[in-house]
Amino acid sequence: MRCPKCTSIDDKVVDSRISKEGNSIRRRRECSECGYRFTTTESLLRDDMTVLKRDGRREEFDRDKLTRSIRSACHKRPVDAEQLSMLIDDVLDVLEARFEGEIPSRAIGDAVMERLRKIDQVAYVRFASVYKEFRDVTEFVDEIKGMTNL
Repeated sequence: MRCPKCTSIDDKVVDSRISKEGNSIRRRRECSECGYRFTTTESLLRDDMTVLKRDGRREEFDRDKLTRSIRSACHKRPVDAEQLSMLIDDVLDVLEARFEGEIPSRAIGDAVMERLRKIDQVAYVRFASVYKEFRDVTEFVDEIKGMTNL
């Protein structure tokens, strides 16, 4: 791992911890050159997943793209990085168990919305507005009314 301070590739792991869910490892590292300490995270690569888009196109699953869209919906909301990471891991675990290799984009969006709704309702509405392609304010109002009828 390259040191973010001096770019040396010579470091040692000084601490390792498995996440609560058991699907990632947090490692505390120390650069042998400059002594700078930094943290890395290891997680399982999910490289055989393809997303089936609404228009029929297929594209390789991109975890970073999913993370950016959820992070955007949660911007300036009281949702911490740990919650986001757990939400994404949970969504991926459920989708991998349900689908083999090819996942409809609709299933991804639905799984994210289901979980966001429980974490932060404003983030949920933000995500839903993009995912469901709301065209006007009445669609926002209808979505919010649906949330209050729970």
